[in-house]
Amino acid sequence: MKGILIALFLTLGFGAIAQNEGKGDFCGIKNTAFIAGEVVTMKVFYNTLGMYVGAGEATFTTTLERFNGKTAYHCLGEGKNYPFFDNFFKVRDRYETYIDTATMLPMKFIRNVDEGGHKIYNNVTFNQGTGTAISNNGVFKTSRCIQDVISAIYYARNIDFNKYKPGDKIPFDMFLDDEVYHLYLRYMGKETVKTQYGKFKAIRFKPLLVKGTIFEGGEKMNAWVSDDPNHLLLRVESPVSVGSIKVDMYGYKNLRYPLTSLISVRGL
Repeated sequence: MKGILIALFLTLGFGAIAQNEGKGDFCGIKNTAFIAGEVVTMKVFYNTLGMYVGAGEATFTTTLERFNGKTAYHCLGEGKNYPFFDNFFKVRDRYETYIDTATMLPMKFIRNVDEGGHKIYNNVTFNQGTGTAISNNGVFKTSRCIQDVISAIYYARNIDFNKYKPGDKIPFDMFLDDEVYHLYLRYMGKETVKTQYGKFKAIRFKPLLVKGTIFEGGEKMNAWVSDDPNHLLLRVESPVSVGSIKVDMYGYKNLRYPLTSLISVRGL
């Protein structure tokens, strides 16, 4: 379960891509995809013996607040496994970020997790002007217009995918666990996808994954977002060290636009 829920948050964060590909940075984007008050719920399924079993879920909420004298989106992601799995490995993860509404860049990122009794707390303050991040563990140099694992989700939803053609590889940088990760996303094109919620017109991409204890590395993960102005994450699939995971959107409230990519609801 630890791997499944970490995979969910890292997967979602790997969605950040550059708006200005030729310039090689993430600066200058404006939010046109979501509004304060939005709530999205994702369900995590794990497959190890040929069938998927619901193992946990994550909820993402967005509110509008004041932070350091600026108007900010306070975006919160909370993940937990279902009670049955508490007997084996209890997971309660909380990730949050404060995003400057004017620049869509993170000002503060907080990771507060409890995974099988192993607790991690890291509070990161970003100074985008000086290119530094101050965490509980020190001061770290970052690249220009750095994103965190949650701000990247909301940043990526504002990308105009029509600017890219299938196969395009687009770089991005992310700060996590006091390190800067230089990754990329490969745009795969548009297609129809069937999820636990229903059938959608979707946009598919493959993020580059860093090899570790959960993932094998490379471009083995697939992710789909809705092909409408919301760019709502619909599904993620990936092999993991033992078996595979699938993460599906199965609930939402207060989207900015109608979910016009929805072709049919499952069972209807």
